Amino acid sequence: MDKAAFYKLLKEKIVILDGATGTELQKRGMPKGACPEQWILENPHAILETQKAYKEAGADIVYAPTFGANRWKLKSFGLEDKVEEINIKLVQLSREAVGSDTLIAGNLSPTGEFIKPFGERAFEEAVDIYKEQVQALVDGGVDLFVIETMIDIQETRAALLAVKESTDLPVMVSMTFGEDEKTLTGTDPITAAITLEALGADAIGCNCSTGPKDMIPILKKIKSVAGVPVFVKPNAGLPVMKDGELFYDLGAEEFANFADEFVEIGINLIGGCCGTTPEYISFLKEKTKAITPKLWRESKICALTSVRKTVVMGENMPLVIVGERINPTGKKMLQQELLEGKLSEVRRLALEQQQKGASILDVNVGMPGIDEKKVMVDVVENLSTLSELPLCIDSSSSDVIEAALRIYPGRALINSISGEEKKLKKLLPIAAKYGAMFIALPLDDKEVPSTAEGRIKIIEKILEEAKKVGYGTQDMVVDGLVMTVSSDQKASLETLKVIEYAAKQLKTSSILGLSNISFGLPERQWLNSAFLMMAMAKGLNMAIANPSSENLMELKMAGDVLIGRDANCKNYIDYFAQSKPTSQSTNKQPKEENTSTKIYEAVLKGEKEDIEAYIQQALDEGMKPFSIVDELLIPAINKVGELYDKKEYFLPQLILSAEAMKTGFNYLEPLLLKEDSGRKKTKIIIATVKGDIHDIGKNIVGLMLKNYGFEVIDLGKDVPKEEILKQVKEQNVPIVGLSALMTTTMGEMGVVIDAAKKEGLKTKFMVGGAVVTKEFANEIGANGYAEDAIEAVRLAQTLEQ
Repeated sequence: MDKAAFYKLLKEKIVILDGATGTELQKRGMPKGACPEQWILENPHAILETQKAYKEAGADIVYAPTFGANRWKLKSFGLEDKVEEINIKLVQLSREAVGSDTLIAGNLSPTGEFIKPFGERAFEEAVDIYKEQVQALVDGGVDLFVIETMIDIQETRAALLAVKESTDLPVMVSMTFGEDEKTLTGTDPITAAITLEALGADAIGCNCSTGPKDMIPILKKIKSVAGVPVFVKPNAGLPVMKDGELFYDLGAEEFANFADEFVEIGINLIGGCCGTTPEYISFLKEKTKAITPKLWRESKICALTSVRKTVVMGENMPLVIVGERINPTGKKMLQQELLEGKLSEVRRLALEQQQKGASILDVNVGMPGIDEKKVMVDVVENLSTLSELPLCIDSSSSDVIEAALRIYPGRALINSISGEEKKLKKLLPIAAKYGAMFIALPLDDKEVPSTAEGRIKIIEKILEEAKKVGYGTQDMVVDGLVMTVSSDQKASLETLKVIEYAAKQLKTSSILGLSNISFGLPERQWLNSAFLMMAMAKGLNMAIANPSSENLMELKMAGDVLIGRDANCKNYIDYFAQSKPTSQSTNKQPKEENTSTKIYEAVLKGEKEDIEAYIQQALDEGMKPFSIVDELLIPAINKVGELYDKKEYFLPQLILSAEAMKTGFNYLEPLLLKEDSGRKKTKIIIATVKGDIHDIGKNIVGLMLKNYGFEVIDLGKDVPKEEILKQVKEQNVPIVGLSALMTTTMGEMGVVIDAAKKEGLKTKFMVGGAVVTKEFANEIGANGYAEDAIEAVRLAQTLEQ
């Protein structure tokens, strides 16, 4: 099936997807702890019965049972060398079950690892892991692909690129969002939709985590920006324990009643996730069989994304400031750090510009004496976790631009693509492949046009070439090409004509590098500011500038109000309600911080490469090891926890800060052991329960508990109750933390707790995991439930008292 045939099907009817597979296999005898893929091959009747039932219920598409059939997941069962064999055979079983008139989607899912910049696994390594599985699924005969239950936008990008680089088959992508409507790494539905559509997803949706009611606001947000079909696979409500068995609180008919609202929103494909059965799918089919689907908007919006933020540009949107400061030209400190492979100054400039009001960060690291590609990749990875702002990749090298775009976990802006033949042919395909927007620079191999007419001619040429790679006006930003008025006083007027042309005729966004207009003249800020106001009146949408210029930012705020881009003057009022910067200086170096502040800030900002040197400096100055821990490291990680609670920090920042603290603590540990502190650490066992091979969340909890002074005994994943209780008794452990990611294994938590009570153990149990709720924890008799790592620390501190 190609994309055209897929879309034709979606325009004809509401397409019905299948329901849950894992619970259906368990009904047919699959034991907890088994490798599902291997068990299916040994017991083929189970998947044949399940998928035949879904087909008979009305499913148009069934998912091949290859959810965990990637090399990293299969390694847990010693099957990593059988990826090809397993995937091909599983697809063949699905085909036997549903025949040729039902579509089979090759199913890709999380690998169980965090990918850079959020983890240690290299992005390209993840792409290769997925490619191996994709090729096997293609060989097996799938009709399309689905990437589902994804919690990390970067891993999702790796899977999507693996599909796009391996086959032309359609690919659907589905994220899992929590109660806060964000993924585990902090991506909201709008940001995820824009990022994934730009990268080439043919349909976007959400699945798992919650029931249909709670998915409606998420779907509305996705639908508001999506230029591709949207799909949904909710759980059958919330999980509850009854007589030791796990059930869901939403019946099949009640579940299917949400179909009307889904269709009204504009959803094109509907199925079920955890807890749903063929009965649920049958009711869905009946409910939607006579409904004509709504068509989707087949166009993208003009927007850039980071992991955690979307910036929209357009006619009625506030002027977007692109911070220009991350550029080594004229900055000795930045030049020296880049030569040494350090990024402290890059981070400082990024955070400063974000705080001063920039909406996008321009990143340029071009200078002699460095490997520009490597440095650019390092900077992009670093900023992707540090700052919430989208990035503008600024380089004269196409190789550097592509390397940055490939690993950037969002939709970036390229600065820039000119009308030069070589750049057009090289950079436009790169932009299209990675979904990046680009700045159209109106110069070519022949000239830098001095007139608006000459520039417009080149812009139209760039646009025509862009259309050949599937791009249009919403994918580009026109550069007005600012020339200095000191040599040509008509230069500003020609630029303004280009801006007006972009706004009124092309209906596209425009951008200027403001400072060029005043080059060579005194009191440049007045010319820059006046020109900004004139350009805004002509329709300017973006400006590359220094947000630390108080005068410029105040005029930008005023201009947004006067031109009608700031509804109810909200941004203007908020800006002036805040304290103003104390200086307009753009080149002033930061104040020298004392050593204690450096250590505290290193934890707060996750700067693990610097913290050992800072700690050694503090020790040399006479500070005691335990004082460093008690007065600096612990307060800093507490502050991180506060920011995490306020949703100002998300999991990537939490991990970075925890790693920085761990690095500092490990450096101090030999000295701490020498001091006669009389301190005794509370022991705590953490384990992922039997049958569950997921341990990302558990590992983060363990790291945080260690940072807070607990002696953590990590038993790993897929741990039977006998081993947990054995370790509790042998090591006299007062607290146990149990984790489960899957609904098919969460019941095992209750089994462990019941067994402990029967043996008369006084151990306290705390539980957590993506599918676990407070109500479920109470039902199984746990002493507490922790939603995340910060809450786990607080709960453990309460339980140890």
